[in-house]
Amino acid sequence: MTAVPVPSTFRRLPRRGLTGWIVWGCVAFFLVNLLALILSVVVNSFGTAWFTGWLPQGFTTAWYSDAWSEFALGEVLQVTLSVTLAVVALSLLLGVPAAYALARRDFPGKRLVMLLLLLPVVLPPITYGIPLATVLYKVHLAGTMTGVVAANLVPALPFVVLVMTPFVEQIDANVESAARMCGAKTRQVFSRVLVPLLLPGILAAGILVLVRTVAMFELTFLVADADSQTLIVALYSAAFTPGIRAAQAIDAMAVIYMSLSALLLVIALMFVNPTQIVAQVREQTRE
Repeated sequence: MTAVPVPSTFRRLPRRGLTGWIVWGCVAFFLVNLLALILSVVVNSFGTAWFTGWLPQGFTTAWYSDAWSEFALGEVLQVTLSVTLAVVALSLLLGVPAAYALARRDFPGKRLVMLLLLLPVVLPPITYGIPLATVLYKVHLAGTMTGVVAANLVPALPFVVLVMTPFVEQIDANVESAARMCGAKTRQVFSRVLVPLLLPGILAAGILVLVRTVAMFELTFLVADADSQTLIVALYSAAFTPGIRAAQAIDAMAVIYMSLSALLLVIALMFVNPTQIVAQVREQTRE
């Protein structure tokens, strides 16, 4: 009797299965370490003393009140809210019309413009943050709320343009033509026809810019002073500037920042699915 040859696909199955188990094991190891790191900060923010053992010797919420008063978190959160709202409003006010122009008009150098808009989003902020801070110091805007807002607009505005362009392109241009045939002017077409259709994308872009601005450390740190620093800059300052501070109070401040960022991210994901934006871009590039 002759042996029946085993197909090559069946011979590759054990190797693929082993590779899959290794990949999922690495992912699980990463997630466990990340969860342990976050839980250690949360537990330490409630602990009285933690020198030995798996848990602190006692638990208290006094560190949160101490962090609130010691680091002036009320004023810091007010500055953070003011800066983020200003950045979101200006980036949407300027970015939505720019995205409409890029989506509806073809002109020489359009790809170059898209590439230039992509650079502040892709490059690390520190690469262009130092020259930007130098310019803001020369025009006497550094150390002010205006300078912090201007610095955060550099990556926020291109981000809004890149996010809103697929939303504009998926709207049929015949809708605008029909509105103009009915006597609507350009401003009316934009405000009464396009803006209601673009409202999900505008909300998504605004919330994502809000999350990015709250987490933007480099640009804010380079141009802010003690009166215009946001929560992330105050957190880094409390952790790394010279002085004796309770580690539990710093961890309590970190938990407040982490909770704020997580809340904003959850709200953002309620309005937009990143995979849908990528799918829309792929479909348009294929067409």
